[in-house]
Amino acid sequence: MTFAVSTELQKLLGPRATTSAALRAQHGKGESWHPVAAPDVVVFPQSTAEVAAVVGLCAKQKVPVVPFGAGTSLEGQVNAVKGGVCMDLSRMTRVVAVNADDLDCTVEAGVTRKQLNAHLRDLGLFFPIDPGAEATIGGMVATRASGTNAVRYGTMREIVLGLTAVLPSGEIIKTGGRARKSAAGYDLTRLLIGSEGTLGIVTEVTLRLFGIPEATAAATVGFDTVEHAVETVMAVIQSGIAVARIEFMDEVSVDAVNRHSKLSLPLRPTLFLEFHGSDAGVKEQAEAVGAIASANHGTEFQWAARAEDRSKLWEARHNAYYAGLALRPNSKGLVTDVCVPISRLAECIVATKADLAVCKMPAPLLGHVGDGNFHVCFILDPDKPDELHEAERLHDRMVERAQAMGGTCTGEHGIGLGKMQHLVTEAGPGGVAAMRAIKRALDPDNIMNPGKMFA
Repeated sequence: MTFAVSTELQKLLGPRATTSAALRAQHGKGESWHPVAAPDVVVFPQSTAEVAAVVGLCAKQKVPVVPFGAGTSLEGQVNAVKGGVCMDLSRMTRVVAVNADDLDCTVEAGVTRKQLNAHLRDLGLFFPIDPGAEATIGGMVATRASGTNAVRYGTMREIVLGLTAVLPSGEIIKTGGRARKSAAGYDLTRLLIGSEGTLGIVTEVTLRLFGIPEATAAATVGFDTVEHAVETVMAVIQSGIAVARIEFMDEVSVDAVNRHSKLSLPLRPTLFLEFHGSDAGVKEQAEAVGAIASANHGTEFQWAARAEDRSKLWEARHNAYYAGLALRPNSKGLVTDVCVPISRLAECIVATKADLAVCKMPAPLLGHVGDGNFHVCFILDPDKPDELHEAERLHDRMVERAQAMGGTCTGEHGIGLGKMQHLVTEAGPGGVAAMRAIKRALDPDNIMNPGKMFA
């Protein structure tokens, strides 16, 4: 990037445009195993107008722009592989409006999910998408985030009503609105959701909200085999029981979580469950799931009755990635992410576990199995190229298996740097060509997060 562009950015934003080596390195990667690719400048805008001004300047000079939220992405989406400007939106933290009667709100992109829920709590409302990490709402839009509550409440695709975004030209657009449905033109909102910053920068988001349930109950249940655990999940979903969360951990994940979060779960395949509703509804859901689990040789439910016990249980589940890394000090995690039709879930997980049985490195398996989504985290030594090669080989087998079953190479992590070749397999040459055409139309100079999604 030219010295002139850096100087112009510093004139525009003052100390909120920095070339600090430490900050550049910090903004050159997320949580993925990919090596750091630092930007040339990091900027911290505080409004949509400032984002538009920075993008407009970069557009004139054809300088790359990479959006950055909390840095929790898992497929290298924030790595500045072409250098340029990192757009850190973490200072855009206004809750613009809450419309309690209509169950919606509008927030700036830098608001995190926990910040939003703290703001909503006294109104009796909550935002349900919970990917685990303390992600920003803008980042969750960019990767089409999902998480533990998706089985009941949906993903960002269903929760987002409208957006304010800055296009690669620097133009500000608004998509969607507060109405619950619309047939007006192309659905630009859904086009931007999951685009990973390659089509524009989201600066404000209008979201659906939900009432905090009258009653909440959480429990764990163990099984003698992976098959019995996953068959229980399949039966629960196919029965139409409205569980709020149904998460799976294999025995390797359970061991890691026990060590990291000081739990004492039995070392066996385990489901983490949560039920929302009225007192009677929660009791009915729990009894129905309990009967299914018992028929599949499940143990009795271990209840987390108090709110603090539920928080500890779900915090342990959310920290499973770091628990896995702690199994092997100084390691890195290559995290997979596939999703299959629920009827093929047991078959897919059992076949994946067979591959892992001969894997030489720790490889915990867990996932949001209520919607067919699961992960393997290969805990590898970054100084051993053969381990990375083996993890990539097993990862590719897992993706190919999922796609052959009518599934996808990524249920929620996105494409980024790590899954470009699998997108071609999944979407086909024609599908990828259509995506490229959209990218060229909106971003002819390829300044928006270049090097991601497409080679």
